[in-house]
Amino acid sequence: MPVEFISAVHTDSGASGPAASSRTGLDVDHLRKYARALDDGGFDHTLVAYHSASPDAFQIAQFVATHTERIRPILAHRPGVIFPTHAARALATLDRISDGRLTLHIISGGSDEEQRREGDYLNKEERYERSDEYIQILRKVWQAEGPVSHEGKYFRFEGYYSDVKPVNGLVPISVGGSSQDAYRVGGRQGDIFGLWGEPLKETAEQIAAVNAVADAAGRPHPRIWVSFRPIIAPTEELAWEKAHRTLGVLKDQAKNTELLRHYRTTGRPANVGSQRLLDIAERGEVQDRCLWTAPAVATNAAGASTALVGTPETVAQALLDYVDIGCDLLSIRGYDPLNDAIDYARHVLPLVRQELAHRATASHAA
Repeated sequence: MPVEFISAVHTDSGASGPAASSRTGLDVDHLRKYARALDDGGFDHTLVAYHSASPDAFQIAQFVATHTERIRPILAHRPGVIFPTHAARALATLDRISDGRLTLHIISGGSDEEQRREGDYLNKEERYERSDEYIQILRKVWQAEGPVSHEGKYFRFEGYYSDVKPVNGLVPISVGGSSQDAYRVGGRQGDIFGLWGEPLKETAEQIAAVNAVADAAGRPHPRIWVSFRPIIAPTEELAWEKAHRTLGVLKDQAKNTELLRHYRTTGRPANVGSQRLLDIAERGEVQDRCLWTAPAVATNAAGASTALVGTPETVAQALLDYVDIGCDLLSIRGYDPLNDAIDYARHVLPLVRQELAHRATASHAA
């Protein structure tokens, strides 16, 4: 399959200034503008993120779908919030509304504190077990030609049937994480597996771990999704000046824990992905071609927080380095979200696509 680009919608214009790192509400006009900018700019997918305090992700994904022509919403969803039969029907309905453009991103949950805000008291291992069972139920319901029943560790129901089915029979499912539990569920169940931006060596090791699980389960390897926060400018010097200005704002924001409320901003993070980013940062601030770890340190690795810094040409080459090790879904969203998305569409996406087209032509000629 072709290499594709992912962004992430932001629901509030107040979260779109330099180094923005939170959502503060819902500005419908801004959301419409943002979604259309991604659609017009040539992004293939956009993440609709989830947090217990944010606008409802299902409704945001529907809004994005109905106000765009081609971009595919990736709906982040926690299995502990909605019963799987209800979710199967709701997701199939949304897929119909979007004309088959929906992808589901399963979030098992890395923070006990955040999970408990919505009444989920399972531990991390149990949450991943539940995700595995949840995905199985979704696919069972979508593919059923008649009523189905289920009795598992976390869910039980009898005689359920949904009249609405996804456009293509199934909604693609993404799983993410950096723990052994995540690799296990993603390898067994994921069509896509999501990673945060680590150095090439560590990223290749994670891909191998996921693929090994898929091989053992007799499944195709999931497509790999890797996430970065690029910082670009016309010259290398200007890019690094911009990067350090952004870092200063990030450090100021990190003093207010509400701005990064999904993750802890002090103390050792609970989730393995953040722990890995911080450990990697201790080995060097700049790694590989232009991977910058300082933003991860400034935010206590709150989410996808490593940057690629340089000219559009440098960042495009860095992204191609990840394509070369097996990543074919490239998530790039900035700390100045809307303006950065517009810049990426103009200056980075075309370079990557031109090089991939050149490679394809050369390969065919050979």
